[in-house]
Order: sequence, then C-alpha cells, then structure tokens
Amino acid sequence: MTGEHITFTGFGEPAVHLTVDFVVVGSGAGGASAAVILARAGYSVAIVEAGPWRAPEDYPSTTYGAMRDLFSDWGALVTQSRALWPIVQASCVGGTTVVNSAIIVRTPGDCFDRWTREYGIDGESLSRRVWEHQDRLESELTAQVVPPDARGYSNVLAMDAAEKLGWQSHYMVRSVTNCEGTGQCLQGCKKGRKQSTNLNYVPEVLQRGGVVMSCAKVERITSTGNTATGVTGHLVDPVSRKKGSPFFVRAKRAVMVAASATQTPILLAKSGFKSKPLGTLFRAHPGTGIFGVYDNPVDQNVGATQGWASTAFRVDPGFKLETLAIPPEMVAGRLPGGGRELVRRFREYRHIAMWVAAVRAESAGTVKPGLFGNTVVRYQLDEPDMRRFRSGLAMVAKAHFAAGAREIIPGIFGLPYKLNSDQISLIENGPLDPRCYIAILSHLFGGCPMSRDPSLGVVDEHGKVHGVDGLYVADAAAIPTTIGVNPQHTIMGLAAAWAERLADA
Repeated sequence: MTGEHITFTGFGEPAVHLTVDFVVVGSGAGGASAAVILARAGYSVAIVEAGPWRAPEDYPSTTYGAMRDLFSDWGALVTQSRALWPIVQASCVGGTTVVNSAIIVRTPGDCFDRWTREYGIDGESLSRRVWEHQDRLESELTAQVVPPDARGYSNVLAMDAAEKLGWQSHYMVRSVTNCEGTGQCLQGCKKGRKQSTNLNYVPEVLQRGGVVMSCAKVERITSTGNTATGVTGHLVDPVSRKKGSPFFVRAKRAVMVAASATQTPILLAKSGFKSKPLGTLFRAHPGTGIFGVYDNPVDQNVGATQGWASTAFRVDPGFKLETLAIPPEMVAGRLPGGGRELVRRFREYRHIAMWVAAVRAESAGTVKPGLFGNTVVRYQLDEPDMRRFRSGLAMVAKAHFAAGAREIIPGIFGLPYKLNSDQISLIENGPLDPRCYIAILSHLFGGCPMSRDPSLGVVDEHGKVHGVDGLYVADAAAIPTTIGVNPQHTIMGLAAAWAERLADA
C-alpha cells in the first residue's frame, strides 16, 4: 500500500479535498514522530508541511542556498527586542532535522521533576513513556557516537582542552549513519547519512498509505463548536511563494499541530482559539561562539559539524559547551571589517575553530501574530541570563587556550579584535547589553506551554489543547521550560508518547 505526495504543480489547479483519521501539521521532529506512530497503528494520516520536499542530492552547498531552499523567508525571523537575534528554523519536509546536527541527548530527569513541581504534570508517568520511546528512536535512527575518522581536528582539540581543564565532556551521540565528516550538517547532508525525518519517518507514512502534502501552508484549523475538524490553507509556489490552489483536509479523529515553537502558537491564534497563556513562556538556549586561532591548520569544516560537548555546567551556572563548524561565508560574516581588511583577516580561516556556549536561559518572551499576520517574537535575556551568557563565553575562551590557541577572536562589541590568554577577564567583565553579541536562537520552547492548569498552560500533559476536543500540540511549543540540552530527542519522545496514547484510545 502506497500513499500519495501532493505538492504545488501550477496555478489554476483545482482545490484539494482529503479526509483522513489524523491530520499532522508539520513534518519535523515532532510532526514526523507523531505521524509514524499513528500510521503504524493502522490509521490514515495526512502530514501537511509548509515547505518543499528536497532530496539530499539537491541540497545546496552554501549558506546562501540553504537560506533560499530550506528556510522560510530566507531565515529572516529575528527577535523583536533590544537585540535582533536570528531564530534558526528550517521550512521543508523534515523541518529543522534537515539542517541541525542530529544531536541525541535524553531528556534529563530533573526536567520532568520541574514540570511536576511548577506545572502539575505527572512527571513520573510522562518520563517513563518518553524514555521508552527514546530507546526506540535511538535504535531506529542509528544513534551513535561520532566515529574517530569523522571527528575532525576541531572536535579533538576540544576534547583535549576539556581533559586538561578537568571538565566532564564527551564526543556527541548523533542520529547519523556512518558519518563521513563532510561538515555539511547546516546545509543538509548531501550524503544522506544524517537521519532527518524526510529520509525515514515521512517516507514510512507514505509507504503505509498516508498522504504527504508539501508546499502546503496551513492557514487555519477548522472546528465545529469546541471540536477541531481539520485544516485549510493553500499550496504555495516554492520559488515565488505565491498562493496556488486551496486545500481542505478533514480529520475524523484529531488534528496534531507540530509547526514549531514560533508557528504553532500563531496558527492556534489565527484559528480563533482563545487561551490566556497562548503565545507565552517562549524560551530558548541563546548561543554564541568564540574563534580560537591556532598555529597549525584546524580546517574546522573537515569533520563532523558538531562532535564534542560538555553538559557539566548545565545546572550550575547554566549553559552547555559544544563545537560548531560554520561554513566559510558565515565565518566571514562574523569577522569585523570590510574590503582588504576583511580579506586579510579571512586568510586565517584554515587556522580557526569555533566553539560555542548555549545558555539554559530562564528569560521568557512571547510569540504573537503581527499586524499583517506575521510572527512576532519578543524575547530578551535578563541580567542574570546575560551573566550566564558572558560566563559561558569566558569558559569557551579558557578551553581554546587550554587547547593551544595562540589567541582568540571574541566577536564582542567594545573588546579588541583579538585577545590573548591574559585577557580573558575582559570577557568575564564584558558588556551585559545583548546588542554587543552576535547570537542566535536555535533551541526553542514554549508558546503553547504544557500545564495541568488551563490558566498556566495551553495544553495538558497529553498534548491536548485545554477546552478543545480533537486538537493536540506535538512539538517544542508545548515544552514549558528550557531543558539545558539539545531538544530534538525530547520533542520526538513527547510527540511519540502523545501519538501513542491517541492511537490506543
């Protein structure tokens, strides 16, 4: 039994009408994980994805191409606050699993304890179900430690530094089959080794008779009274982004929304669902990096894009350290200066390595529709989080010097272009203004937070939207706090647990 892939084919085509048991909005970590559980249980499933379906051989090789082909609006979404920090999310079949580093970290037990304590969740039951699914996911997605021949010099240097400093650290576990270390994770793995959901769970839903709609922007969740009945929207030209034929997908059993922490709250709001917490408790792990400059070539794009990490400081003071190899054009974008000066500085490209700190921030923001229906994210780190942010960068600097860097490039406004090992205090006492740092938001949470109390959360501990039958959230939007580790494994575990409960109902 084979399903159907429906996508934009041209303007003037007739409307698409479908009826299935379950509609899943989004095909990333949450959506695909939920959809495949439902399909395996024998239900008819439609995955509706706003972005296009790209084959690995068609992935771009440059950041420019990735922004064009794999992101919505060229990745232009930024925080609307004192600092305009980019929000990194893909828009394609497979979602952000196509452009992230496929890092697998089990949900820490203290997260479930906190959700129990602060949001009334049955953390013991939820943790058991999530961890069971994470066992399965690790097997199905071939979770494995980055192999030695794919680590690259940057990751090995970071491990050496951690050992010298006495830090607990590890080579990352990632859902990658026989990684070749080509450094292309952020542009999509052209070798098809990274187990993004467009290569496994989405095709499996098709094989089990499901429907996959790509280039299909959901504009509204339909409902009758207090019951969700389906979704409607338009197919969209992936090049011009102009609307084409409308589509109407009816759900006989339920709608599961997994459009991301920045899009799921917007879709619920546009669909007329009322909830005081809707769009609140948006959180993230803001991250930034420091370049270490080494005497010998490092060639950071040779080897796994991310291969080393330390979670030793996850609880106190509250950040994660990791390697991150970025493409040449992104390196150039982080180096100050222009013209001949930039060219001169870029000559050191082969000798630099970028390591980053991602803050387990407590600051919370909002995700709301703008005047024209666009997503507006208001988020800014408060002073305690900025101090953690600054402390994390100082730790990265110490690691570089422990690894043998002759100098570092901090990329902090107001500080010299380069610092030596005697100048780390300049970072430790650096500015607390977020505008002084080049940072991104890549680990996103909230907007439809989970709580047993409808006054605190949009969904309950099963992902069900309070007060609405047949409507569920199955992505990071439901996670009410930061977790201090990469969230993909948590998102997949939660989505699978909630879908399994629906399938068994």
